Amino acid sequence: MARVTVMDWERRVQFTDGRFDKVLAPGRHRYNRHRSSLLTVDMRQRSTVVPGQELLTADGITVKVSVLLAWRVADPRAFLTASTNAEYDLYTAAQLAIRDAVAATAFDDLLADRGRLSAGLAEATAAYLDGLGVELISAAVKDLMLPGELRRAATETLLARERGKAELEHARAEAASLRTLANAARLLEDHPALLQLRTIQAAASPGTTVVLTPDPSYIPRTPG
Repeated sequence: MARVTVMDWERRVQFTDGRFDKVLAPGRHRYNRHRSSLLTVDMRQRSTVVPGQELLTADGITVKVSVLLAWRVADPRAFLTASTNAEYDLYTAAQLAIRDAVAATAFDDLLADRGRLSAGLAEATAAYLDGLGVELISAAVKDLMLPGELRRAATETLLARERGKAELEHARAEAASLRTLANAARLLEDHPALLQLRTIQAAASPGTTVVLTPDPSYIPRTPG
């Protein structure tokens, strides 16, 4: 007989005479090394990245989308026996799910809300995983990449929008300034004395230089 220690984060699947026997939980175990084989399964959470693949949107625009999956093994026996490579099956399931999500979404909607592709992605991916012993914890779009021409067009559109906002604010400021000047002109026209008061106020300010211009209609009197 042989002994084996199973760590807390793993399980050992025991096959005796080529048949499934049992799953060994964490702890110390004895087994017949001549008749039994032990296969180790890591039960910790794992991450898998599905690299960017070129997909067509509902309106025929090509985008490149990558997906990040978080998952773990839920059934060690099924994980080992239901498929030759359960992780690859998970990878493929995510590819199919994101392809369907992109194909059902228009390009403008993707730009307006990139997170909408992640909504329901985990459920759609999990639908392909029945019986594989895998629990999908989350599935989310990692990157959404646009073709070079579309990136430039999107950048130019954003810049034009920001320039338009700046020009609009400038025009509003100019209009407000003109309204202020017009109101001041009407006020001075109705009340000429206000200009003299304003001149006196300005002259009284420290550092103000006042230039006096003689009145050309004034004729001084000659004494005699």
